[in-house]
Amino acid sequence: MKRRTFLKSAAGTVVGAALASLPASRLYAVGSPRPLSGRTKIALNAFSFNELLTAGEMTMDDMLEYAAETGFEGVDLTGYYFPGYPAVPTDDYIYHVKRKAFDLGIEICGTGVRNDFTSADPAARESAKKHIKEWVHVASKLSGQTLRIFAGNSRPEGEARRETLERMIEDIRECADYAGQYGVVLALQNHDDFLKTADEVEEILQAVNHEQVGLMLDIGSYRTVGDSFAEIKQTVKYAVTWQVKEEMTVDGKIVKTDLDKLKAIIDESGFRGYLPIETLGAGDPKQKIAYMFQEVKKRFGR
Repeated sequence: MKRRTFLKSAAGTVVGAALASLPASRLYAVGSPRPLSGRTKIALNAFSFNELLTAGEMTMDDMLEYAAETGFEGVDLTGYYFPGYPAVPTDDYIYHVKRKAFDLGIEICGTGVRNDFTSADPAARESAKKHIKEWVHVASKLSGQTLRIFAGNSRPEGEARRETLERMIEDIRECADYAGQYGVVLALQNHDDFLKTADEVEEILQAVNHEQVGLMLDIGSYRTVGDSFAEIKQTVKYAVTWQVKEEMTVDGKIVKTDLDKLKAIIDESGFRGYLPIETLGAGDPKQKIAYMFQEVKKRFGR
């Protein structure tokens, strides 16, 4: 063996042995304290233009130009609005979008897909995993940091929640191993589906316990009766990206989001990264987004 090869091999053996001797919690502790103080950037989630983009009344280029003109620093380009979704877009189109964002001076902070890991059908879950892995490549080519995924709708009738959860954990881990090869973080969204409460979010993230998996913290999808802000505070340590919405459910009632209260939680957590905003419901989305942007910028702008 050549000296250089021997030294490289020996070093790898030492590092591998050192890691193997550490308890699992030292290798990666999901929800561990953040080492630095917080710093946020404001982004736009493309779903805010869902109706216009779906109807073809707005193009991806139009949305990127609007985001830049409004002052957003980033965009989360939900996969639904790429031509041919759920099929993977062509490289030509991916790189066109990437260059357009670059020319406008905004970053693509992520994308997202539809998937359901609650199915008891192995073929259905294999299809979901294949779909996520395909879009890991899209996220990587876009230089997106996150790929949003779902847990799924609801467990099969007559099946214990634990059984559904155990399958889901293995599926997410497999996808996370794959995403890690391309530097993409899977952002599991609490979506008031299989994951309704902060306790359920913690249960699955702690069980998955993978460095390539975090939480897309959707502040509008904690809807059980009680204090939604308490649930946000409970799970903020897992957040890798967000859906900051203009309305929330608090004590069973839909109310305007208290952005000052949200900011206090985010500041205390030390979160660093993008805060994508998403507006929903009736009204001109351009006006609603512009208003929401200014409100968020008052609290989080730099």
